[in-house]
Amino acid sequence: MTIRAARTTDIPAIQEIERAAGEPFRGIGLAEIADDEPPGADELAACIRSGGALVAVDGTDTPVAYLLVETLGSRAHIEQVSVHPSHARQGLGARLIEAADAWALERGLTEVTLTTFADVPWNAPYYARLGFSLLPDEQWDDALRERVREEAAAGLALSDWPRVAMARDARRRSAV
Repeated sequence: MTIRAARTTDIPAIQEIERAAGEPFRGIGLAEIADDEPPGADELAACIRSGGALVAVDGTDTPVAYLLVETLGSRAHIEQVSVHPSHARQGLGARLIEAADAWALERGLTEVTLTTFADVPWNAPYYARLGFSLLPDEQWDDALRERVREEAAAGLALSDWPRVAMARDARRRSAV
């Protein structure tokens, strides 16, 4: 598998990856997450233009996983990382996150953040294995605080499924 910058021609594949990657949420009682629509073509095109969309591609250059990263306040922020279930458990998510570290460092940012569900096994526990730590509220900057508010307004603040912010040092050595 190769990781490269996403292209606008990858948008339909990225959207399909997101739909497929959402399905496991249905099995744990989060149908609303499984049913959530993937980012729209305009939003993805903007991410691609900004250089913040990366894809892992198979031998035919078809995307099988993707990551969206952006500058948020003084940190790099992973907006989304998804792997198609047919390519899960191959380290693609971890490799994309390593690429996000490199993206951050290229922009002079030394910390990478993300928000995620605390108790979903392939969310916070997975990111903890990759070296992310919980980021206490008092360490959130205004930009991260606003992002969390936006996510709550979009329906991600579910009473039975708490969300957390996590961070890791982009300069860390890869454990992958």
